[in-house]
Amino acid sequence: MKLQEEREAIVAYCQKMITSRLTTGTGGNISICNRARGEVAMTPTGVDYFEMKADDIVIINLDGEIVEGTTKPSSEAGMHLALYKRRDDISAVVHTHSVFATTIACLRWELPPVHYLIGFSGKKVPLASYATYGTPELAQNVAKAIGNYNAVLLANHGLVAVGETLSRAFSTAEEIELVSEIYYRTKSIGEPVILSEEEMENVLRKFADYGKQ
Repeated sequence: MKLQEEREAIVAYCQKMITSRLTTGTGGNISICNRARGEVAMTPTGVDYFEMKADDIVIINLDGEIVEGTTKPSSEAGMHLALYKRRDDISAVVHTHSVFATTIACLRWELPPVHYLIGFSGKKVPLASYATYGTPELAQNVAKAIGNYNAVLLANHGLVAVGETLSRAFSTAEEIELVSEIYYRTKSIGEPVILSEEEMENVLRKFADYGKQ
């Protein structure tokens, strides 16, 4: 079976996406791009994450053609592929419907640096313009908005996080949900103090060595 390790990782992280309350039901989707093979392991559409097996994960190429698998790829396959084609440093994509990030997206706000952990994305989290889910227009909007950031809000929809590994992309999704909740709560009782450009430069320099032993 092609990309066995990637398939197993996707199943595990899809279940973690539910237990971490980053989505509900069969919402959201995850993929891993094997750059050496030019192939992408991707969640199938509409399959319960706790019933999903490794062989349910479909393998497609960067043109969206099914290489292996009997399931239909996620409706957001085009969005994942657009991100892989836009930046060659992206090898995993995690798309969630987490409550607080989606709340900010439904207000059609960018997420500013209210907390230093936004550094998982960059100096902010940009906003992609609205388009119907699963459409080429949405894929284009997300690929355009991502820039050099590691997360992007999808207007009236959710969050996309990217990374060099699935672990990193998932961690970014978790941390941006936390920052979104902090922003929501601070906006509810006052006007939050936003970190300066200079401070975010300091944060990003420190993040360059984050997690290295």
